[in-house]
Amino acid sequence: MTNKKDETEKPASKTDNTPKVTGIGGIFFYSDNPDDTQKWYAENLGIETNDWGSSNFESRDMDNPDVVNSLQWKAFKKGDEYFLPSKKEFMINYQVQNIEGLVEKLKKNGVTVLDSIATYDYGKFVHILDKDNNKIELWEPI
Repeated sequence: MTNKKDETEKPASKTDNTPKVTGIGGIFFYSDNPDDTQKWYAENLGIETNDWGSSNFESRDMDNPDVVNSLQWKAFKKGDEYFLPSKKEFMINYQVQNIEGLVEKLKKNGVTVLDSIATYDYGKFVHILDKDNNKIELWEPI
């Protein structure tokens, strides 16, 4: 018996449009002083801040190496209303595919959808609450 992968087996098709999470799009957290926090991370860990006040980590899509994925990292001022109604110290942004289908599925499952899908030049966004009332941002890139 061999563990060798069948030569005819192909990677998952990129035509798969199943409403689901495909990766992490961002990690956001509270800080008493976001500027000082981001300066500390830059000086000590080399995490530079971009023009939007966040840090961008890029990676390649394994199934389509021409596609560049982006993960945003940002400190928000403690108490910033962007995390509301969650009372947690963090918010995760999940990269998704078929955001409209996913929102429809979530609503059918009784998940709290906090807003309508918003579309920008860099993708579509919507916010939900998980079962522990953590606010989650869903993002479908363009």
